[in-house]
Amino acid sequence: MTRGAGLWFTGVFTGFLMAVLVLERSLRGFDGHVYTQVRHVELDALDTLAIVTLLPALITTGLLVAFTFRQGGHTPWWTLTALTLLVGILALTLVINMPINTDQLDWSVQAPPADWAAVRDRWQIAHTVRTGAAVLAFGALIADATRTPRGPHQGTPPSPPHELPAVPEDSPPHRRTGR
Repeated sequence: MTRGAGLWFTGVFTGFLMAVLVLERSLRGFDGHVYTQVRHVELDALDTLAIVTLLPALITTGLLVAFTFRQGGHTPWWTLTALTLLVGILALTLVINMPINTDQLDWSVQAPPADWAAVRDRWQIAHTVRTGAAVLAFGALIADATRTPRGPHQGTPPSPPHELPAVPEDSPPHRRTGR
């Protein structure tokens, strides 16, 4: 259940970031007035969507790592990778994107600041990085969910014998060689 929830929240979060990335890329051809107006619309509720998908994705992925270690199973490399990427996304969001979001809420649509394009570029670069990280995190969770189980408690096939079985005396190879 935890794995499914982690996949769902991470997938929705990743899809959300991709949609914003596409929107932001299409805004690059517009002036500061249009960009500011669209950002005000984006900031009305999209931050909430980010929070209600990223935080559960972090929590469920962290729980999945903890459960795997607790059960003494395989080292959850894919899940650890996803968790690390999600933590990085949160850090990037808190350090770069959220302060810019807060600042942009005060921008005037009629008179955007003189450096609006530089601020936009900084936000979009950080957003592109976190979107790429989200895609990788989601891919890592998918890889973990679809991996072939291995290990002593997960149906590992028996080891092959150290010696080859003896060839029966009446087999064709034995008759030809006389051994």
